[in-house]
Amino acid sequence: MASRRPGTLPGETSERRLTSIAGGRAAGGPPGEPPQTARELRPHTGGEDGTEEQGRLWHVVLSVAGRATPIAELRAGLEQLAHDHAFFLTARYAADHAEIRYWEQARDLHDAAAIALRLWGEHKASANLPPWEIVGLEVVDRATYHQRVAEGFGDPPPHLGGVHPY
Repeated sequence: MASRRPGTLPGETSERRLTSIAGGRAAGGPPGEPPQTARELRPHTGGEDGTEEQGRLWHVVLSVAGRATPIAELRAGLEQLAHDHAFFLTARYAADHAEIRYWEQARDLHDAAAIALRLWGEHKASANLPPWEIVGLEVVDRATYHQRVAEGFGDPPPHLGGVHPY
């Protein structure tokens, strides 16, 4: 989730873009000749292992609960949410609570959690979701998720993909 820097055009982010010109005197070319190639440089935002922070995936489990809602309406709302939200994995539901599992792409844990905490509220109207509150949130990085599954903990729900009752 990048914010716009003052003076940027719509669609641009606060990320800096630097340009380096290959060629010229440093590459052995004569002075005054136009450069042969240009390449874009970006500030290093990766972790110690060189991975891009912006491309990190986080596994999110969002738990919501509230007053009992007709099951058919709740299922339709969750199915609409699944349709609207990229990386949606699965949702389980009962009349008074639901659990949504999905992948979120974010720079870091703080951003992933902030996006997850807004998900239900931002989709209440568009997906016709009940006015429930968030009662639980778990956000783990991709490596941790896969480690848990490999060790037999945090297995995926019995119905992977789609919207299913408990």
